Amino acid sequence: MENFKEKLTRVEAFVFDVDGVFTDGGLVPLADGDFVRTYHARDGYAVTYAVSEGYSIYIITGGRGETLKRRFDMLKVTGFYPNVADKCAVLRELAEREGLNLANVVYMGDDIPDLGVMRMVGIPVCPADACHEIIDTAIYVSQYAGGKGCVRDIIEQVLRAKGDWLKHTVGMHTVKEGEK
Repeated sequence: MENFKEKLTRVEAFVFDVDGVFTDGGLVPLADGDFVRTYHARDGYAVTYAVSEGYSIYIITGGRGETLKRRFDMLKVTGFYPNVADKCAVLRELAEREGLNLANVVYMGDDIPDLGVMRMVGIPVCPADACHEIIDTAIYVSQYAGGKGCVRDIIEQVLRAKGDWLKHTVGMHTVKEGEK
């Protein structure tokens, strides 16, 4: 039987939830209906680094808002799917369109809306502070909580397993001069 580290060597893509994964789950509502979220800088660096190395990173979230979109545009993720009620349907469509073998997909989620998607993929993982049902479903529980480095943890582990971590050590600039 294949162990966790062996599974990491065949990862084709990463798929992440946002609230409770990239963030600690806290939301500050704004008058215009958008939200303020805080993110861990190392998670962002890991995403940008992985994308620069050719990895596909997708976001499927029930979250919405222009600031949320802006964050993932800055990180240059492969695909961004906000305001999603049926994450399983979006993942099925994504896998079919991109030719992904779901057995080789990492999905990181933290709460009940992620449960179905985690059961669809071969490499379900979660932050340390995920709900019990998610922890029971995950094959790996990061030592880091949501918004505290769990995204970096799984990306770094995959890239290390595939020999792609620390190929270069220059900073990743998410927005070029003159871009908004």
